[in-house]
Amino acid sequence: MTWTRLRELMDQKYYPKDVQGVKEQEILGLKQGNRSVMEYASKFNELIRFAPHQLSMEEIRMEHFEQGLKGNIKSMIAGQTFKNFEAMYQKAVKIVGNFRGI
Repeated sequence: MTWTRLRELMDQKYYPKDVQGVKEQEILGLKQGNRSVMEYASKFNELIRFAPHQLSMEEIRMEHFEQGLKGNIKSMIAGQTFKNFEAMYQKAVKIVGNFRGI
């Protein structure tokens, strides 16, 4: 048995569909709001496991993360190309650090 199959079986048994739906909507509607970039990324990564089929591709995951960022950070990230989610996250943290240094 693979890890993926075991996880599917565990989810079927212990993770009701209605709870899955609520968590999926929470991740899809997640915005940075008053959180720091680190807090937002932490919450994003915590919830992303509840919507693996919707945010499985790295590009989709990065686009969704970008869309949830605050306007000034989002505008500085937009249009840039990142090789992965971690690179995008690091750039967002650096942008915030630059704002604080001004």
